[in-house]
Amino acid sequence: MLIGRKIVSCMEYIIFTVSIVLLWSGLETMGYINPITLPAPATIAATTVSMLKDGSLQQQLLISIIRVLEGYFLACGLGIILGIVIGLSKKMNKMLDLVIQILRPIPPIGWIPLAILWFGIGEISKVFIIFLGGFFVVLINVIDGIRQVDYKLIEVAKVLEIPRFRMIATLIIPAALPNIFTGMRVALAACWACVVAAELVASSSGIGYMIMNARQFSMSDVVIVGMLSIGVIGKCMDVALKQVERKITRYEG
Repeated sequence: MLIGRKIVSCMEYIIFTVSIVLLWSGLETMGYINPITLPAPATIAATTVSMLKDGSLQQQLLISIIRVLEGYFLACGLGIILGIVIGLSKKMNKMLDLVIQILRPIPPIGWIPLAILWFGIGEISKVFIIFLGGFFVVLINVIDGIRQVDYKLIEVAKVLEIPRFRMIATLIIPAALPNIFTGMRVALAACWACVVAAELVASSSGIGYMIMNARQFSMSDVVIVGMLSIGVIGKCMDVALKQVERKITRYEG
């Protein structure tokens, strides 16, 4: 029964995707779509195969993946640590809340001029922009997760005289895991959005640079290949993170 449901669910995904591709191809064949601005799926598929064969797509993707992972892990590390501290300490929350609320609405793209001034046009500025894209998402979700922990459990731990560090590690953090992983998943998508923005400015490599360079030469097929590649890689990373979440929450449970 469970296998049957999975097959049906998978078929729904396939049917919907195939329907879009067929509609797209049909409109292009009938002349309703300009092939220069929006190439046919067959053209995009051929371009993808060609770029995979010459290695250009993998090369640019690898550069962007490394940048994303560097900024993402930095954002998660600092966001989780600072989020736990702020969530547990009313004093720290009072000190930092105003600064966080002022900086949080500023889009990462808005930091690009300062990032270039501070760090130049090298890798650090790009990783900094990606870091900003994920940091506040993780931070806010961790703070909310810590604050939503049942206070009765904390009171019981205090009555039992459980050391504070042990209480945080074995009670508070496991209870906040759903919020933490939600923040991490949303931050991953935000980091991918930011890597494209960072590479569109002052860059000579990466998937964002590839998209911008293709746009200048009206190579819309390459632009779409780059966009779809980001979507596929982002989805794969999200699925992997989901599996990690399930295993960790199952173990903690």
